[in-house]
Amino acid sequence: MAEEQMNFQAEVSRLLDIVAHSLYSEKEIFLRELISNAADACDRLRHAALTQSDLLGDDSAFRIRLKTDPAAKTLTIVDNGIGMNRQELIDNLGTIARSGTAAFVQQLENKQEGANLIGQFGVGFYSAFMVAARVEVATRRAGEAEGWLWSSDGRGAFTIAEDAEAPVRGTRIVLHLRDGEEEYLDPLRLRRIVATYSDHIAVPVVLESRKEDEPDETLNAASALWTRPKSEITEEQYKEFYHHVGHAFDDPWLRLHFKAEGVMEYTCLLFVPSQKPFDLFHPDRKPGVRLYVKRVFITEDCAELLPPYLRFLRGIVDTEDLPLNVSRELLQNNPRLAKIRSALCKKVLGELKQKAADAPEEYARFWETFGPVLKEGLYEDGRQRETLLELARFRSTTREGLVSLADYRAAMQPGQQAIYTISGDDPRTLARSPQIEGFAAKGVEVLLLSDPVDDFWLSAVPDYQGTPFRSVTRGGVDLDEIGDKDTKSEDGAENKADETPGLDSLIAFVKLTLKDQVKDVRVSARLTSSPVCLVADEGDLDMHLERLLKQQRQLDHTSQRILEVNPDHALVKALAAQVGKDGAGAVVEDAAWLLLDQARIIEGEPLPDPTAFSRRLSGLVERGLLAGS
Repeated sequence: MAEEQMNFQAEVSRLLDIVAHSLYSEKEIFLRELISNAADACDRLRHAALTQSDLLGDDSAFRIRLKTDPAAKTLTIVDNGIGMNRQELIDNLGTIARSGTAAFVQQLENKQEGANLIGQFGVGFYSAFMVAARVEVATRRAGEAEGWLWSSDGRGAFTIAEDAEAPVRGTRIVLHLRDGEEEYLDPLRLRRIVATYSDHIAVPVVLESRKEDEPDETLNAASALWTRPKSEITEEQYKEFYHHVGHAFDDPWLRLHFKAEGVMEYTCLLFVPSQKPFDLFHPDRKPGVRLYVKRVFITEDCAELLPPYLRFLRGIVDTEDLPLNVSRELLQNNPRLAKIRSALCKKVLGELKQKAADAPEEYARFWETFGPVLKEGLYEDGRQRETLLELARFRSTTREGLVSLADYRAAMQPGQQAIYTISGDDPRTLARSPQIEGFAAKGVEVLLLSDPVDDFWLSAVPDYQGTPFRSVTRGGVDLDEIGDKDTKSEDGAENKADETPGLDSLIAFVKLTLKDQVKDVRVSARLTSSPVCLVADEGDLDMHLERLLKQQRQLDHTSQRILEVNPDHALVKALAAQVGKDGAGAVVEDAAWLLLDQARIIEGEPLPDPTAFSRRLSGLVERGLLAGS
């Protein structure tokens, strides 16, 4: 087949342009990425050979070899792993298939932090262009006859051609180094890079000698890190293993390394990242924990190892209790794996609980990053619900920072019987909502819930330690029962109606005017400074949840709301006086509609008739100006 030229996917071209024209403080990370990819290729072949032993042929000893040629200014990385065929070359080196591509490239463009981000989306191969003017990849997939040569200068296109001289199996990457990058041909430099970044790789990394009378040199320990005693592993080695297994460049926030023995035997080395992965909420995301059986890599796509709400974890689980040739179907229904999953959940959540107690400020930063994911477990995992409620943190109306549910209950006002919440898109907007005015006046703390998941878990979790959750946007809240006897109001909303002449007539007229636009019009006990607000009836959906369901096209109707009126507001008193004095006319009718539209705007709901709203508002302003003149 003749040489064929192809263009990179648009995102790859942008990425390569950033790599080529940006400055990086740690260019040496390119070697870590290429060695890591080579080790993964060896792991995949080791797994495939469990059922196809002929793939190994006479070469069963996996290794990664480094070759230097100062005269040609080339650095070569060779592995005898699974290799690639033509289509895999195009898929792996011509496109970025991982989810969240656009966000990843945008982050690079905005912050110019390529050295800290380039590995997170499976694109570590492209870091080679930080030091190479041209890259050639010769490869042959294990068990296939054809070899292929991929070549590119990183300027928007690449070529593919058949290559009879490709390795018998595996991949050979040749980097034609740029001027000034000759340091990566120095054996001392290569030794230091491998010792720093790749000592944990379980495949030997061998530096070939340039002299016939000198032996080749293995540069790494070449043993699975998780099998070593913890006392023999340094923090740097743990960190670099996290970088390798998680395709990450941040430092881990928390590490769990333990071995379970007894009825079931397995070893875990898990990490909690300090930064949020780009694909955390993407539907095509991949699990971050790899499954090994007796130190043999099985899969990195084992969704059964951990529940989705712990998908931010990175690391490995190595078990002795599964067969080496375990299939995907067996994993999905394996009771032993289910037991490992349950034990891991308890262990991880227990460590997080301990961290929350020992380092609350650090834990608060973790919660800001991964709290929305953990809250998914509140409706997904009933067995861990109580633990997750203990771990949960929230913003509120009365404190800076985050508050736990235990702290909230401890600060409840006398007579308060519920944990009050309000949900929406932005906590600052929620803190100014009219619905919480009465609660603020009573000193009642309200939790500000601004994650999309909040409305859903609240529908599945009725209470915390016997104290029910209650939305302040629902009708039927009795604030008169809350507070010390000295601060309790002696006159409820009903009595306030008697104190404002014409208020009953005004409410009756507003109810008649708005007709089927609202379910009811009532005097409010929750408003102190705003004239009106909308609330949901006791048995209806929360207003924010209803909006979310409509946006996702899971709901095709809108429930009628209750319009609550503040009897102490000057505007309401003036309208009541107008009705009591001259009866209800066009001015009061327009005011009724404007009050409803005002309440809709405050709730972030679209106005059904913006033109009518504008006309009524202009008319009232005009009449006010003429009356004043």
